[in-house]
Amino acid sequence: MPRISSKPAGRKPPVLILCGGQGTRIRGVADDVPKPMMEIGGLPVLWHIMKGYAAHGFRDFVLLLGYRGEVIRRFFLNYRAMMCDISVTLGSPGKVEFLSRHREEDWKVTLVQTGADAMTGARVFRGARHVRGGTFLATYGDGVSDLDIGKLLAFHRRHGRLATITGVLPPGRFGELRTKAGRVIEFREKPQLAEGAINGGFFVFERGFVKRYLADDDRIILERDPLMRCAADGQLMMYRHDGFWQPMDTYREWVILNDLWKSGKAPWKIWA
Repeated sequence: MPRISSKPAGRKPPVLILCGGQGTRIRGVADDVPKPMMEIGGLPVLWHIMKGYAAHGFRDFVLLLGYRGEVIRRFFLNYRAMMCDISVTLGSPGKVEFLSRHREEDWKVTLVQTGADAMTGARVFRGARHVRGGTFLATYGDGVSDLDIGKLLAFHRRHGRLATITGVLPPGRFGELRTKAGRVIEFREKPQLAEGAINGGFFVFERGFVKRYLADDDRIILERDPLMRCAADGQLMMYRHDGFWQPMDTYREWVILNDLWKSGKAPWKIWA
């Protein structure tokens, strides 16, 4: 797939990224960090996700923190020092000279502590307080794809409903989507036998979705009642993605992603 340049673009909606889960199914790889900070090729999977959005011009991020959120805060607070060549005068600890620049200087990253025990719906509700405008994107902090985010947003704007979910076709252990003419008529969380497309985790929402289906309640799970009711109301549409999509839920999947990166043929690396 051709690489996408990182030229500045017009104002795009912000991207909320769920970064608060504990990642219990992948314990043993890096027990002391939240899953979005587990590394692929030496950099957090969260960074890879953000680079994918930024390649399409989306550079305003709201990170929804929870478990070990301070690890993610430190990463971004120290980002310049870690990504640039620097010169430190040891006799003057405060004297640091930056000898180079990094490619992410136009990113805006808002870090929001959404609660240690909050479920996904509660996290999105709390993060939406930092969103200006009516439209925003959302995704999980543990999966990568070569999805064209610009086309996803254009699809959402054309249909005019409250929510868009991206449908993909890997193993049937995620939320299954039954559709008719692109509209989601039923959302089922983790069915035993998936027959159709499943939830790929790349969303577009209108503020009306937050007002109608979410609340400031730790127990609200985005993938259950909110999306199910949204589908039942005819307000949830599916954007079909037939390209690369890979979550990082298990040790095996973490190895797969690192092997792809080492090969130099990682499909999700769409940036120049």
